[in-house]
Amino acid sequence: MKNCSIKLSAVALSCAMAFSAQAGSILFTNVNVFDGKDDELMKDHHVLVVDNKIAKVSKEAINADGATVIDGKGMTLMPGLIEGHGHLQMNGSSLPDIENNRNWEELAVRSAARAKSALMSGFTTWRDAGGMGAGLKKTIDSGELIGPRIYPSGAFIGPTGSHADFRNFTTPNETLYPRGSAGGRLGISCTADSIGDIKACARQNYMQGATQIKLMSSGGVASSFDPWQLNAYSLEEIQAAVEVADAYGSYAMSHAYSKVSLLRNLEGGVKTLEHAFMFDKDVYKAMKKNDAYMTTNMTAFSPYLGEIEAINSNPASARKAKTAQAAFANYIENVNKYQPKLGFQVDCVGGVAACEQQSDHSIYLSGKFFGAHYTLISMTSVNGEIVKLTGDVLDPYFEAKLGVVEEGAYADLLLVDGNPLEDLTVIGANEKWFDAPKRDGIETMKIIMKDGVIYKNTL
Repeated sequence: MKNCSIKLSAVALSCAMAFSAQAGSILFTNVNVFDGKDDELMKDHHVLVVDNKIAKVSKEAINADGATVIDGKGMTLMPGLIEGHGHLQMNGSSLPDIENNRNWEELAVRSAARAKSALMSGFTTWRDAGGMGAGLKKTIDSGELIGPRIYPSGAFIGPTGSHADFRNFTTPNETLYPRGSAGGRLGISCTADSIGDIKACARQNYMQGATQIKLMSSGGVASSFDPWQLNAYSLEEIQAAVEVADAYGSYAMSHAYSKVSLLRNLEGGVKTLEHAFMFDKDVYKAMKKNDAYMTTNMTAFSPYLGEIEAINSNPASARKAKTAQAAFANYIENVNKYQPKLGFQVDCVGGVAACEQQSDHSIYLSGKFFGAHYTLISMTSVNGEIVKLTGDVLDPYFEAKLGVVEEGAYADLLLVDGNPLEDLTVIGANEKWFDAPKRDGIETMKIIMKDGVIYKNTL
C-alpha cells in the first residue's frame, strides 16, 4: 500500500458511487462510523481511502475498481486518537531520574519504544508538550521508525526554580552560568529569567523544528522546587513568548494551575491552557473571548495519584499532590457545567508499560467524569483543532484535517469491535491503573491506520 498520486473520477451508477482507483486504495464496507464529532454513529456506511486521505464516506455502496476491500462486519470506524499533551522523551521514572540517570542515548531509544507503543494503542497523532525537539518526528516521517504524527514543542521554557527547572539543588543557575543540567544540555528544558531569554529560548525551539512553544508559567507537582501555586511568569513575560510564536504564525501553550495564572495567560495571548485545574466561570468567559482551548490530565483526580513513581519518589512532590487534589475539587463540576473546548491528555512521565497503563486509566476517568461522547471528541476532533493552531507554515501535516472521518481528511483511522460512544473499553479504557495487567496492544482495536497505511490488522 505505497503512497501514490491518484486522481479520482466519479461515475454515476444506479444505486452506487463508482470511483476509478488504483491498487493503493482501501474500501471499508459495512461499518458504523463515529466521525469525531456527532454523538451518534452513522450506521451501515462505506468509507473509501485513496492514497493517504479519505476520498468518500457514503451510506450507499461504493464501487472502487482495484481497491482492497475490508469488510467491517458492523464494527465502528473512527478517527485515530490524538494525544494533546504527552512527553515521549520524558521516559524515566521521575524528573530527577531523567536528570541524573539517563543519557541522550537511552532517552532516545526509549522514546522510539514509546512512539511505537502510542501508535499501537491507537494514537495516530501526538502533540508533544515539551522535552523533545523534532528528531523523533523526522525519523518517523522518513519511515525509519513507526509512531504517530508528532507536533513537538522543543524545550520547556520556564524561569529559575519553576516547573521547567530539573536541576539538582547544587547545580549552578543556568541563567548565570553555562548549561549545567542534563535537561539544559539535551534540549529538554530552557531556563529563561528575562524577556530576552524567553525570546531566545522560543526562537531556539522554532529553529530546531518546534511547531509550537510550551511555557511553564505556573508551579507543578512532579518537580522539586516550585509550589504548584507559583505564578512563575508575569504578563509581560508571557506576552514576549507569544510575540515570538506569532512571528512564526504559531502559538504558545502554557502549563498553568492557578486561576491567576490561567487568566494571565489568556490575557497574554496563550491559546491552550495545560492542566487548568482551577478552571471556573471567569476562566471559561476568558477562553470564549480568546477562542482558547485547554487540556487536562484526568489522573490528577484518581485515588491512585499518590502511587505514581514520579510523585511518590520525591517527598516534595508527594506533599504537593495532596494539597493540589484538595484545591482542584471544583474542576469536574465546572467543566460539566460550562463545557469548554477540552482536549484529552495523559501527560505520562515513564516507560512503555507505565504509560500504557496511565493512558488506559485516563480514558476511563474522562468517561467516568464527562461521559463517552465528550471524551471521544476531546481525543479526536478537538485535539485535531488544537494541533492545527500551529498554522499552515509550520504545520508538518498541513494538507488535511486530523481527528475526523470526513472526505478530504487524512486517513488516520481505527476499526474497533464495539461502540465507543457506549463503551470506552473498546479503545482501552481501564478502571485499574498500576494494578492493571500489562498488555500487548488493545484486542478490540482491530485495525490501526495512519496516513493510509495499515499498521495493525487482526480481523
